[in-house]
Amino acid sequence: MEEHELTAVIEALLFVSGEPMSLERLTEVLEGTDTDKIREALDRLRQNYDAAGRGLQIVEVAGGYQIATRSECAPWIKALEKIKSATRLSRSGLETLAIVAYKQPVTRGEVEAIRGVDSAGVLKTLLERRILKIVGRREGLGRPMLYGTTREFLHYFGLKDLSELPALKEFREMAETLPEHEPIHEPASELTN
Repeated sequence: MEEHELTAVIEALLFVSGEPMSLERLTEVLEGTDTDKIREALDRLRQNYDAAGRGLQIVEVAGGYQIATRSECAPWIKALEKIKSATRLSRSGLETLAIVAYKQPVTRGEVEAIRGVDSAGVLKTLLERRILKIVGRREGLGRPMLYGTTREFLHYFGLKDLSELPALKEFREMAETLPEHEPIHEPASELTN
């Protein structure tokens, strides 16, 4: 393997591992590559990160190597975490989203009939976050508003379109494994228009 290829592969391995990778582990994965060459590639990679003044660095921790953020970036990382925690969805939010996604267009009354509880507050929150939108009004008595999902909904769940929604049975099984108090985190990027 060429020197630049080895460096790129090690960088990718450190990125996806999520935990420190020891030299021994890297040697196992990079079967047939000399440990000294791996150490040299790690040093090159560390120097490249340092020379470029990036927000990431290669650190030696817990007997292995890991990609980590630089301490100088801590205020912005904390700000991101603060935003993420402010935009969590509760289990009731997830339940409401599921009902709207699978039954849309749907009225508040229909959502409440399925959930068995008042859903006005949850629907309002999901509208404010632009995950749901009002798509029209149902004909008939009172002309209740109809709710549907938005592009932000697709982005949140990483879907190309609604045809990629999991089967309802799979979705129910996933939702049942969540404790009532466990929040569902949104992706790192904020919802946009």
